[in-house]
Amino acid sequence: MLVIVGFLLIILLVIVHEAGHFFAARRAGIVVEEFGIGFPPRAKILGKKNGTTYTLNWLPLGGFVKLKGEHDADKTPGSFGATKLTDKVKVMMAGVVINFLVAYLMFTFIALVGMPKLVDNQFTVASDNRIVKQEVLAGYVEPSSPAQKAGLQNKDRIISIIENGNCSDCQEFTFNKSGDLGVATKALAGKAVAITILRDGKQHKLQAYLRNNKEVEASKGTANQKGYLGVIPDNYIVQRATWSAPIVGAGVTAQFTRLTFDGLGSIVTGLFHGDTKAATQQVSGIVGIGYVLSDSSFLGSIFMLMVVAVISLSLAIINLLPIPALDGGRVFVTLLYRVIKKPLTKTAEERIHGTGFALLMVLFVLITVLDVQRFIL
Repeated sequence: MLVIVGFLLIILLVIVHEAGHFFAARRAGIVVEEFGIGFPPRAKILGKKNGTTYTLNWLPLGGFVKLKGEHDADKTPGSFGATKLTDKVKVMMAGVVINFLVAYLMFTFIALVGMPKLVDNQFTVASDNRIVKQEVLAGYVEPSSPAQKAGLQNKDRIISIIENGNCSDCQEFTFNKSGDLGVATKALAGKAVAITILRDGKQHKLQAYLRNNKEVEASKGTANQKGYLGVIPDNYIVQRATWSAPIVGAGVTAQFTRLTFDGLGSIVTGLFHGDTKAATQQVSGIVGIGYVLSDSSFLGSIFMLMVVAVISLSLAIINLLPIPALDGGRVFVTLLYRVIKKPLTKTAEERIHGTGFALLMVLFVLITVLDVQRFIL
């Protein structure tokens, strides 16, 4: 259910993006001929108002806005082409602004109810930051390790480990951060232990026999280095703010914007140096997003909202880039022709953005294939 809700929210992000174009166009006096939910073929006309036809379409991949005279060269009254340059830029960038605003508002709300920590040094206001949840999750479970033999699975919450036996003073360790697990398993090296975990909302006790010091020490420095339990733990931390939530929302928006641009820079650098593998590992499409939503749904609705907020921010940044067919590309081409003082004809505009759109579709297919190879096959 959370995965379905997540996908619906992502579709809503695209519709909200288009709503930004819609309201900016109406404000500039441009006639909006159609506001479509989903992409054609058309399923149903929802209604007509103020010259705009509202439609529901069969492909649930977002939405679109059709403006009168969408080409820069159109000069019919009420058309996009006939409006002044500043209004054109506002209309083209309105969707980007809306996605940034939605991301900020979502981050602010999440900060109030409890924001998951996704990156190291995630922005907070120290004087108004309270950790409300701190859990240790099983990340990678090593094949044939004591953890796997005991039945430990990826994403299990590891609550405690206790020496298993008839001892009157058996050592028991509980966990708040991932480093605690290594300390505990080292202290109990070579012993039989009972591991308490939480899986699907229910507690389970698993029996394991930890590796001894000799076995672990012998593997150090090798390609097959082993741990006492054989699991790489992850921290899941949730932080809450009160009065500083709007500041945290702005700070996280700025931080994740910078990180996204850093990632895009890494992709370009990787491609420039011929390292296509490193470049492709940093991009994902609809299949990858579905995998992330599905894989993280066990963390709950707030984590899902955090993912959707990051996607809203990513949509804004991607559309900001000067790539033909995207909002930023349309602004770039329009301004470029103003600078070189040449008319942007309908033919030239369609050729530029049509080529850009075709390349984006090819890229979409390639990313989808990569996602299938990474997450499904």
